[in-house]
Amino acid sequence: MELILHISAGAIVGFAIGITGVGGGSLMTPLLLFFGYPVPVAIGTDLLYAAITKTGGALSHHRAGNVDWSIVRLLALGSVPTAILVHTAISQTTFQESQEFAELLTFSLGIMLLVTAIVLIYRNKIREKALDNKPPFIMRFIQRRRSRLTFSMGIVLGVCVTLSSVGAGAFAAAILLTIYSQTRTVKIIGSDIAHAVPLTFIAGLGYLFAGYVDLMLLLSLLIGSLPAIALGSRLSDLVPEKALQSLLTAILLSLGLYYTIFVKLV
Repeated sequence: MELILHISAGAIVGFAIGITGVGGGSLMTPLLLFFGYPVPVAIGTDLLYAAITKTGGALSHHRAGNVDWSIVRLLALGSVPTAILVHTAISQTTFQESQEFAELLTFSLGIMLLVTAIVLIYRNKIREKALDNKPPFIMRFIQRRRSRLTFSMGIVLGVCVTLSSVGAGAFAAAILLTIYSQTRTVKIIGSDIAHAVPLTFIAGLGYLFAGYVDLMLLLSLLIGSLPAIALGSRLSDLVPEKALQSLLTAILLSLGLYYTIFVKLV
């Protein structure tokens, strides 16, 4: 019965990913917490789940020429070493086995869920603002520091994704859209997905080595997710995407408030 439940959970999240392109870490980690898994196990398992499920998307975008590997490289130069440093710092102390560690992960998850929900609400406006004619000095500032801004963003993502499993999707894409406003949206999305693969994989390995990944759970989720992602992608034109995204945003907003406020009060 538990196996069927996990496969079904994977299918639900996979279907949401296939239709909207959003919902991996944002939905899977809270779902695993709902099933009663410890916070580190939920996050660690979800990170490896994300690495595997995003690999197919990254390959598809690469074949279509929708990945700017220079952006991916700059992001990864900041995010991957940061993820390793976060795990190294945590593993050197007993903090990893403490209640405070679980509380930090839960709070980080809540914050990133709120950020993702806000990004989804204002995603179109963010893109419109990025395309607006900005004052010349702002354009020059971004252009001259584009590489450093991308690298710095990678560092931020390394921390956020490692501690919450959320942030490598809508949040990262929104920031990239402002930095690379003249780049096609599909190329930004493709580059974001391609970067998420090494980041979530490395961050997930840190939890795996610490014993916080349930491999049987991961396998069950993948069995349900992989065909559901393909099905969702094929049906995306037939499903009211705006209504589904509105529902997804409301869920993320509610979960974010719950993990940042309510859980601390309990």
